[in-house]
Amino acid sequence: MSRAVAPVSSRRVRVDELLVQRGDAQDLTSARALVMAGRVHGAGRRYTQAGLQIPDDTELRVKATREYASRGGEKLVAPLDQWPIHVQDRICLDVGASTGGFTDVLLRRGAERVYAVDAGYGQLAESLRQDPRVVSLERTHICELPTLSESPNMATIDVSFIGLRQVLPCVAEAVAPCADVVVLVKPQFEAPPSDVDERGVVRDRLVQGRALSSVVSWAVEHHWRVGGVLRSPLAGPAGNREWFVWLRTP
Repeated sequence: MSRAVAPVSSRRVRVDELLVQRGDAQDLTSARALVMAGRVHGAGRRYTQAGLQIPDDTELRVKATREYASRGGEKLVAPLDQWPIHVQDRICLDVGASTGGFTDVLLRRGAERVYAVDAGYGQLAESLRQDPRVVSLERTHICELPTLSESPNMATIDVSFIGLRQVLPCVAEAVAPCADVVVLVKPQFEAPPSDVDERGVVRDRLVQGRALSSVVSWAVEHHWRVGGVLRSPLAGPAGNREWFVWLRTP
């Protein structure tokens, strides 16, 4: 009696295209960068050619980088490289610090001090917790932030499960006038729940655009200055597209 053999996919696709389809990379340029960095593995091997054709059911694994405290740090590098925002000697507020990816980048770029604010507890990397330049404010919602001894003149925001239009007014109260604020916009937390699928992903490009526009429009209406918009080079969880917006407080 013959044994049943599991069907093998006959459809083949490029490694970089498969990375984008699976949500491991934001676009083909980012996917190729991952391959060139030697971070893409699958089927018992490391892929070094972005254009290699492989079965479309191949399980790919992207090896994490440890350059920063978290993957979020890799995201923040892009807007800081793209925009003329100088971190050196600044007092910074990191809203939604989590494990500290953004905080790590700010310190490496010369921040004098970083107030790392997060509603959670016990997530900040130990190396950052021990850094004298970091003031860890755990179990602290940004809208319940106590008055700081100094006014930050720069802020970064990476929050989940809350809309930025609720967060930005609280940030404005905590920082100095004309502070640079780099915001990560996540459409799944800005769009109506009906536009978010069961995996928490916003797939419709129009909905993504409306979510981004809603944040920018709110900022303009409330007299924030908009310095730029940049798509994040790395996708969010489950492949969500994300954008950075450079704002300045009124």
